[in-house]
Amino acid sequence: MPATHLIDRGVIRVSGEDARDFLQNLVTNDMDAVTPDQAGYGALLTPQGKIISDALIVAVPDHEGGGFLLDTPLLQTTDLMKRLKLYKLRAKVTLDDLTEATAVIASTDGSALPGDAGLVYTDPRLPALGQRAMTDRAGAAEIAPAPMEDYHARRIALGIPDGGRDFAYGDAFPHEALLDQIGGVSFKKGCYIGQEVVSRMQHRGTARTRVVPIIFEGGIAAETGAEAMAGGKALGRIGSAANGRALAMLRLDRVADALAAGEPLLGGGLPFTLAKPDFIRFPFPGEAGFGAAA
Repeated sequence: MPATHLIDRGVIRVSGEDARDFLQNLVTNDMDAVTPDQAGYGALLTPQGKIISDALIVAVPDHEGGGFLLDTPLLQTTDLMKRLKLYKLRAKVTLDDLTEATAVIASTDGSALPGDAGLVYTDPRLPALGQRAMTDRAGAAEIAPAPMEDYHARRIALGIPDGGRDFAYGDAFPHEALLDQIGGVSFKKGCYIGQEVVSRMQHRGTARTRVVPIIFEGGIAAETGAEAMAGGKALGRIGSAANGRALAMLRLDRVADALAAGEPLLGGGLPFTLAKPDFIRFPFPGEAGFGAAA
């Protein structure tokens, strides 16, 4: 079982009779679609529409206590708990930070995890990412001994952004972090915090900046945080990288201008090209329809 303990993940439990409605009114995804057989992916936003934290949301079966577990970035757990408590008001909801006792493990090759690995769920962002599980922290390294770098290398190769590495919390909009492409935003559910901004970006097609997969010539990637340039103009920054591939937050309109002018795209001084994965539905620079709705 090629799997790793994701030590950079925390776990929050949201339980109580109002748990589903409570989350439905806060997060970007449709909680009605989250069941014990189908995990969800969404984010809590600021009123200005920027991501406070994203999370994989897992419904706990009733016979195991019910409620929901949020598989969320470790560094965002404290702030996320604080925000959830702020919005709790009179809702019949209990919030618990389970991070100290609970570990998140993930497949490193897209394969299934054994049923006894814990609470097992398929990554809702992209099936090719495989399965994850929440289990007791004690012993997690024994059942998931692969290095975490293996998981991130596969994630990068598949083109899935990771918060804190490929976009900044408190600064990025859901469209910029590709939540609209990987099931992280519902445009049919009712109101949630930041919805007006997200809907406006969707309907006006104003998301010019996006995290996109790139491939470096020669198989050597620039360092995370390196500036992406073309023709002396800034395009954005390089995010996480592995095996000559990376994710980069880029102004795609500027990329299009550079390509039209025959200027090379450079990340940390190294030439790269865009690599569009199948799950991305918006047009890339050079494709028909680009500029109408990036």
